Amino acid sequence: MTPRRRALRSMGALCLAFGVRGVAWGASIVAVRVWPAADYTRVTIESDAALSARHFLAGDPQRLVIDIEGLELSPALRELVGKVRSDDPYIAGVRVGQNTPRVVRMVIDLKQATAPQVFTLAPVAAYQHRLVFDLYPVQERDPLLALIREKEDAEARAAQSVRDALGEFIGRVDRAPPGNPGPFAAPPAVAAAPPLHEPRGTSPGAQQKIDRLVVVAIDPGHGGEDPGATGPSGLHEKDVVLQIALQLRERINAQPNMRAMLTRDADFFVPLGERVRKARRVQADLFVSIHADAFITPEARGASVFALSEHGASSSQARWMADRENAADMVGGVNAKASKDATVMRTLLDMSTTAQIRDSLKLGGEVLGQIGKVGKLHKGSVEQASFAVLKAPDVPSILVESAFISNPSEEAKLRDPDYQQRLVSALVAGIQRYFARNPPLARSRTL
Repeated sequence: MTPRRRALRSMGALCLAFGVRGVAWGASIVAVRVWPAADYTRVTIESDAALSARHFLAGDPQRLVIDIEGLELSPALRELVGKVRSDDPYIAGVRVGQNTPRVVRMVIDLKQATAPQVFTLAPVAAYQHRLVFDLYPVQERDPLLALIREKEDAEARAAQSVRDALGEFIGRVDRAPPGNPGPFAAPPAVAAAPPLHEPRGTSPGAQQKIDRLVVVAIDPGHGGEDPGATGPSGLHEKDVVLQIALQLRERINAQPNMRAMLTRDADFFVPLGERVRKARRVQADLFVSIHADAFITPEARGASVFALSEHGASSSQARWMADRENAADMVGGVNAKASKDATVMRTLLDMSTTAQIRDSLKLGGEVLGQIGKVGKLHKGSVEQASFAVLKAPDVPSILVESAFISNPSEEAKLRDPDYQQRLVSALVAGIQRYFARNPPLARSRTL
């Protein structure tokens, strides 16, 4: 057999061993995912080999064009078209096609001007190689302004409901027989509420209302690409803590002169540093991060409350859990090249003060005392460890492990709406008890 024939036979055996497609195209698509949110929309292409992409923005109409090298158009890529939701704030639609024999072109039709970030992530946890497109708004929305507008709209809707009910009552009185107007013939006058969309300003009165507002930052852990821990029956931590956080927001917003700000209100990923930054941007009076973690054995059970530590973890388990939570950015996927002032942020987060930790321990003690009335505690005191998400230097911050999702019975409790409701009531009671003993500081918030 000639050397040329032997070489051809070897090449044929290689193709049979690895698959013609793998040799010809280099990478196969494992999954495509879309995570829409008001903050930003993320598109992820997961593959069994690293991908290389070039992108540019085009106008009239606005669109993002991405050329992905080393790919063949496949059914998995075409699935991306159907995964775009109609309520996505940024993406109107997606088109994919084979631009050249080794390049797939993806065109993302945009609903608004965006500042895209395109980057790759190395394999981590259950994920293989990821190519990520993050579509951010050109101008970041002001979370404090959004918070105030939500409060004003809620107050206006409540006032409108009162007026509607009063009008219906007066109508019944007018239809009553003459001489029998009933006991409420002359109801008290009700001041007219402002229209739902009246122009907002920062008059002295309005500014005073903003400064007096007590703001609680609620942080549902994980989200998007980062599912957090997963229970024996498949319940994801990211889903159950979001359910709890949404109920907690509703309860806090119902309190006079209080407002809750969620670091995420949907299923999308928020980096740990960004969670802290959001709380500081609204000058939050408290920060409560909600989790439902797992442990190496399914027997672990009970709720826990954590505060930051200056001098190491209070226990080996606390250290283990902090290390696990601090790895969330690796799983969720952070664009390291685009991190805003990363060095400054790290320095700022290392400035957590003794006073902040002292107040966090007070808050944690009140919350732990109330949670203990709902179910078993894993430990009867507030634990401490170096959780990155608790490092706001000027905001008392705690992390609540609501239960061990790795324990089958506690996973069942986390699914239970009644348990969620009782847990939320305990959190609200703990927060109220803390403020009763530690009134919030005067603020000077700027919109």
